[in-house]
Amino acid sequence: MDDHWTVGRVAELADVSVRTLHHYDDIGLVRPSARTAAGYRAYSADDMERLREVLAYRRLGFGLREVAELVGDPSTDAAAHLRRLRGLLLERRDRADAMVAAIDRELEARAKGLKVTPEEQLEVFGARLYDAIGGAYPATRRTEPRIAAQIRCALGDARTVLNVGAGTGSYEPTDLEVTAVEPSAVMREQRPAGAAPCVAAAAESLPFEDGAFDVAMAVSTVHHWGDPMAGLREMRRVARRVVVLTFDTDEPGWQDRFWLTRDYLPEFADVLARFPSLAAMTDAIGARAEPVPVPWDCADGLFEAYWRRPEAYLEDHVRRAMSVWPRVGPQAERRAVRSLGDDLASGRWAERNGDLTDLDAADLGLRLLMA
Repeated sequence: MDDHWTVGRVAELADVSVRTLHHYDDIGLVRPSARTAAGYRAYSADDMERLREVLAYRRLGFGLREVAELVGDPSTDAAAHLRRLRGLLLERRDRADAMVAAIDRELEARAKGLKVTPEEQLEVFGARLYDAIGGAYPATRRTEPRIAAQIRCALGDARTVLNVGAGTGSYEPTDLEVTAVEPSAVMREQRPAGAAPCVAAAAESLPFEDGAFDVAMAVSTVHHWGDPMAGLREMRRVARRVVVLTFDTDEPGWQDRFWLTRDYLPEFADVLARFPSLAAMTDAIGARAEPVPVPWDCADGLFEAYWRRPEAYLEDHVRRAMSVWPRVGPQAERRAVRSLGDDLASGRWAERNGDLTDLDAADLGLRLLMA
């Protein structure tokens, strides 16, 4: 490998102009510190690394002054910058996914001749769209005490806990020393006053030393990760033990456990098509799995929460706090809601699911992995 790179070669590799590189040099942002055999200034490996960070932040929309502060932070090394950049990119991906879903809804509305208001048009590209999705969580997503008790029991005698994909902080134990990790700024901003300190990072690249925590926990978040297996291995790396609330897709016909996916939303199977098997996840961290029953009056508005209260799925604000619906798309959502509404009105749902009224809790596939 070369010991140095000329300005022209760097401009070619980075797809920027030589003028841009000269400007970065002039303002002290990235100054080439090596010399060619002929005595011309050139970029060393360290200079190239700094330039990579500068260009990455610039392409994420940061101003030059902000970039200078970020790359000049003496407490942040190259790995920390990569973790921060990865978290920012994941957040941007989530925003893009949300925008695509909104555009799809508008296209369908226009195809049907429905009027789209100016407010709806602007929300497609404004911050309000993603804020509304994340902002729906406080209305229905809160700690369910019976599930929390099962998780707390699994944490055992831990003193320090890392909560990965922490969201707004549900299920974080209040009697232990907790550090949270959450890549979404929308979620971080909704954490209540007095909540555990929260780091902007992704599960797949945790910015902590090996064995830094007694336990790493993750609650209903693994299915959101870009690489669930990598995230689980990272949890195992930074903690002595691991506790994960996730979902079991190993059982044949698993989608038939819940009437909503069985009768109204078959697309749910496609949402989890690439999700790792329960066996693969348990093997990755050396865990055992135990069922987590969902109480009939579950306080946490997760996807399965209303299995004995089907009318709730007709409420838009309830569905907005569930990640499943944006992922199946507006057409599938409208069809499922319409069919469910018709069956509730006709009594067909009650005929099919009358046996549920005698149950206090149901096993709908939630599993607690403990390693």
